[in-house]
Amino acid sequence: MTRPIRIANISGFYGDRLAAAREMIDGPDPVDVLTGDYLAELTMFILWKARRKNPDAGYATTFLRQMEQVLGDCLDRGVKVVANAGGLNPHGLGSKLQALAVTLGLDLKIAIVDGDDILADLPRLQEAGEALAHLDTQISLADATITPVTANAYLGGFGIAAGLAGGADIVITPRVTDAALVVGPAAWWHAWAPTAHDEIAGAIVAGHIVECGPQATGGNYSFAAQELVDDRYPGFPIAEIAADGSSVITKQPGSGGAVTVGTVTAQLLYEIDEPRYRNPDAIARFDSVRLRQIGPDRVSVTDVRGLPPSGFLKVAINYSGGWRNTMSMVVAGLDLDGKVRRATSMLGELLGGWSTFADHDIRLVGEELRITVKDEDPSKVGRQFSNAVMELLLASYAGAYATTPPSEASEYGVYWPTLVPSAVVEHSVTLPDGSRLVI
Repeated sequence: MTRPIRIANISGFYGDRLAAAREMIDGPDPVDVLTGDYLAELTMFILWKARRKNPDAGYATTFLRQMEQVLGDCLDRGVKVVANAGGLNPHGLGSKLQALAVTLGLDLKIAIVDGDDILADLPRLQEAGEALAHLDTQISLADATITPVTANAYLGGFGIAAGLAGGADIVITPRVTDAALVVGPAAWWHAWAPTAHDEIAGAIVAGHIVECGPQATGGNYSFAAQELVDDRYPGFPIAEIAADGSSVITKQPGSGGAVTVGTVTAQLLYEIDEPRYRNPDAIARFDSVRLRQIGPDRVSVTDVRGLPPSGFLKVAINYSGGWRNTMSMVVAGLDLDGKVRRATSMLGELLGGWSTFADHDIRLVGEELRITVKDEDPSKVGRQFSNAVMELLLASYAGAYATTPPSEASEYGVYWPTLVPSAVVEHSVTLPDGSRLVI
């Protein structure tokens, strides 16, 4: 294709605005691809808990509801859909989508990316000498003596590109990089080779800008009160990516928020460490990016330079950290510190001492006393704890009342980031005709 591809974001996380897909399709400007990010790191742990209860689960169910609203229009207009909503069960989501299409009387072609799940390979990798060291602490996985429940490598965008080239209307992925959701469609549209590092890097930057939805259009923007006059819910962003990798960030005309150099810069620097932003398909040099306001709600992204990929893939490992519970009480009036001391002393007495828990945290946030306890025994941090907090209400300090009801403990996950050589991960895609292609 000679013109830029228009890739629209419709989700920045699992639970984001359901109406985003419908609003994007109904907008005055046409788009070529709808894409959404549903997988924060600990979302994988949430999906694991869902799949533990139901083996058919493990994907982002909200994606199905979004597609029910727009699938017919997408097929009529030739709009492709690319989403990492597959989570831990991309083939399961693919089956649900096919069933939805049959219900709607639609002929749907789906491609499914696979290969990210390396949980079963961890012992073999460790035996081969891979330390799977934590990226921050450098502690090896073996020395940590933990039991991973998920381990997913961040795949690149060329499985997505192959799925689209194979005729797919929708490409479902598991854990890919957030930017890969944009790199894949752009590489397919412009027929980029994997060695087109500058062009790919430009798409990585554009993908990073739009991946968190309305954060690029004024959402969570620190200077909104001073710079933005539109207080409506921000519209979701669109990236227009040209063949040379340059792009324009915009949104649907008439939607809320704004696209300015400021809003784009805020998102550009979000979750960024060093200027060389490593992705599976290329390394994008963020110190080369140039932003310019070229019109109302239009910011150009140019001059991005890329380097070959590092040869390693990041891996998101999650393990169960145990059980926790949090209760909150309002502390108002005079002598807040004294009231907090009185309440926590009484609560410690009721619970048999704070040392009975593996960990605890007590803090005053504004006028809210927030108490969190953690332990490997769910009974200790469940109703035994939350009921004890309720016993303080008539016995501790003047004006005491709880803002949380008595509750059971909840299991929580802990994130372990690490690296593996790219060569140990088999990135593949199942095409609409049923054939499987290794990337």
